[in-house]
Amino acid sequence: MNPVRLSRRTFTASATAGVLLAPFFDLLRRAPAQAATTKRAKRVLLFCTMGTSPDLWTPTGVTGENAFTFTASTQPLAAQKDSVVLVDGLVSGNPGDNHGSPDGLSGLGFNYSGQAAMISVDQFLGDQLKVQGVNRPIATLLLGADTNSSGGRTMFNRQNNLPTIGSPLSAYNTVFGGGVPSTGTGGAASAANLLRRRKSVLDLINGEITGLRQTVGSGDRAKLDAHLDSIRQIENRLTMSMTMPAGASACSKPATMPPDDSKNILQTNLLHTDIIVSAFACDITRVAALQFGSDQSMPVDMPDLMLQGEEHGGFIHGGGPDFKQLIKLEQWLAARFVDFITKLKAIPEADGSGSLYDNTLMVWARDMGDAVNHNQKNMRFVFAGGAGGYLKTNPNGRYLHFNGADPTDRHERALLSICDAMGVTSFAGFGDPKLTGAAKAPLSGLSG
Repeated sequence: MNPVRLSRRTFTASATAGVLLAPFFDLLRRAPAQAATTKRAKRVLLFCTMGTSPDLWTPTGVTGENAFTFTASTQPLAAQKDSVVLVDGLVSGNPGDNHGSPDGLSGLGFNYSGQAAMISVDQFLGDQLKVQGVNRPIATLLLGADTNSSGGRTMFNRQNNLPTIGSPLSAYNTVFGGGVPSTGTGGAASAANLLRRRKSVLDLINGEITGLRQTVGSGDRAKLDAHLDSIRQIENRLTMSMTMPAGASACSKPATMPPDDSKNILQTNLLHTDIIVSAFACDITRVAALQFGSDQSMPVDMPDLMLQGEEHGGFIHGGGPDFKQLIKLEQWLAARFVDFITKLKAIPEADGSGSLYDNTLMVWARDMGDAVNHNQKNMRFVFAGGAGGYLKTNPNGRYLHFNGADPTDRHERALLSICDAMGVTSFAGFGDPKLTGAAKAPLSGLSG
């Protein structure tokens, strides 16, 4: 999709509140801080997939953190190796948990399911940025086609599991839906009247949901609370659209409306990629995530790559011992992660502080470390991005292997590094409350 230019002044949530509320209606249905540093990322992108087979991922020929060979599965990352840091050897607090557990992005296992303490890093960051006064129109943008496939779950949680926006059209409308009229003859008055009408609709919905909340159980209340939060985001965006300063830097959005279709997960998520990049360029959000499939299934239909089947039951559990199809899929995913890097490098920041890439932290996270054997004994991450200088990179790439036998080498520390990179250095309310000291601190050696 080719970009068109528009002023940030003209942005608002949507032509109607209903368009933006549609992606959220599914919700109604069913410790010590590390010393501060001036090197900070402005935004974070989470690239979320199922686990893999360790032998397909783990670098070979390792003689040092900057001397290793990418495997066939990760080879596409070599094209941007000066941007990439591979991290493994981190154990979950619940190593026996498998697909669908909340551990991946929350640090907490199934035993915390449904408890208020369970929150994924994307949601925690969105909340903490607002506390810091970074109040963007969309606090966290969660995209991904068919992330409930075969009854599966996402990697995102706020007490309960959170849905993603699956339809590219719904995602487009959420981020780029209709605009408040520009000022001119009657323009300001018309814009104000339109804003009042839209907010009155949201106030009505808000009131009805608040009333309903008093009549349902705790599980449904949590879903309604998430729904109310989405309404607050829309209200915030409507208000902010009226206060964009004249002459604000232009941003870009996809030129054509994407289809309302999410059946081909991989192709659909390519459209979501463009929407996320444009949302970053327009500073609509500072926290975005893209998930590929659910924890239980991801149908793959890429005949041009001779790649067809299903990831979970087919490629992972039925693809051994050579895992040829899984290797092809992992290569494709790695290439898409590199595409994200390339796209972000091509777009300048509105304030002139380099490119979007220079100020973005990118993290490829998985729901478990060893999907073949269903365990989280060795969680794997790919970190990338300029991240405002936070992430230490090397022209030859970096590979950080931690000793999973060390009780401080918990995978939650990778999540705390994401927070630290974004300037969030108090971790109270996030992750395992029993962790202290080095186990409750960002990873050593990751930052510059």
